[in-house]
Amino acid sequence: MSAFQHQKGSLHCEDVPLEAIAKTHGTPTYVYSREAIESAFLAYQTALADRPHLICYAVKANSNLAVLNVLAGLGAGFDVVSAGELERVIAAGGAADKVVFSGVGKTRQEMQSALEHGIRCFNVESESELLALAEVAEQSGHIAPISVRVNPDVDAGTHPYISTGLRENKFGVDAGTARRLYQVAREQPALNAVGIDCHIGSQILDIAPFLESLDCLLSLIDGLAADGINLQHLDIGGGLGVSYEASAPAISDYMAVLSERLGSRGLELILEPGRSIVALAGALITTVQYLKPSEAKNFAIVDAAMNDLLRPSLYNAWQDIQAVTPREGKSLDWDIVGPICETGDFLGKDRTLALSEGDLLAVMGSGAYGFAMASNYNTRPRAAEVLVSGDSAQLIGKRESLNDLWQREIIPENLAR
Repeated sequence: MSAFQHQKGSLHCEDVPLEAIAKTHGTPTYVYSREAIESAFLAYQTALADRPHLICYAVKANSNLAVLNVLAGLGAGFDVVSAGELERVIAAGGAADKVVFSGVGKTRQEMQSALEHGIRCFNVESESELLALAEVAEQSGHIAPISVRVNPDVDAGTHPYISTGLRENKFGVDAGTARRLYQVAREQPALNAVGIDCHIGSQILDIAPFLESLDCLLSLIDGLAADGINLQHLDIGGGLGVSYEASAPAISDYMAVLSERLGSRGLELILEPGRSIVALAGALITTVQYLKPSEAKNFAIVDAAMNDLLRPSLYNAWQDIQAVTPREGKSLDWDIVGPICETGDFLGKDRTLALSEGDLLAVMGSGAYGFAMASNYNTRPRAAEVLVSGDSAQLIGKRESLNDLWQREIIPENLAR
């Protein structure tokens, strides 16, 4: 059941009215359900209870320290793509030895930092990166645990911007190159090949592409074993979609199919879910500032914008938009748009709602890639963030002030002519 339900005519997150959160913290504000986050994570844990596994939450989906702390408390590992994300995990109480480091462009400084923290594994994505990591590890006296990210050229049928498993994507290497890189790694005394990795994209609503990529990895694992290279874990990535609009497979169904395909293999299974853990746990509350009806199009201008929630503008993504307190009256089709000076600044189009100025709206499914992708475009402060647990709502991210926005900027004394 969703953590967001209408109670007594008003939309609640767990037992807290969104109207009360808006009154206390203003709008726009992100609201997250602790119960929903925990339930989604534990669905993975429960489904894999009989198999060695590690669920590494993808920090890029939502990197708020309180969210990371909740997951760390449940025993989560983490998937990071920068030194900054690694430091966030550690600051939130996570353990570096449960962190896998992904990404195509790790710098030598990031490699050094991760080694010093005792990272669990580097997911290596090119030969150049492999050799750079070997050099950094050797110079610093560390042994770097590595996994090669395989690009299986599988079409996941998702948006091209979030597809990562096709040969034209920048991620990973083909199976033949991967097998050669494991041979190269074996010759490097500062590298230890411990696993193999694959990630074919985001928002995947069909299990078949996962199985196709898994079969590619298992074939490669068998080939490596024949070469005398025996791996300890298999990282199948994340990518399981959520039901923003279309139906999505249940986490338990996906895990059951993976386990069946793995059979009696003793490999530890690592997954990197992000969206499926936090997306539906969040909503963005926004206020209708002005209504602008016309013969051609009806616009509801709200105080949230593409700088707060980029997904609709970037991917033409659809997210449900609900009135926090539904009102009686004539419903019209509205484009829900923000105040930013871009035609692409919209949160939803053609939404049938009965609206008045001052109404509160909730953009559902905003827990993933919402605040994480927010910016200060048009010199707009980023939104507040609130975590709800039962009947308690706690501020976990302060709304930026205007003064915050230019603290990093400097006007040189000699700039004036």
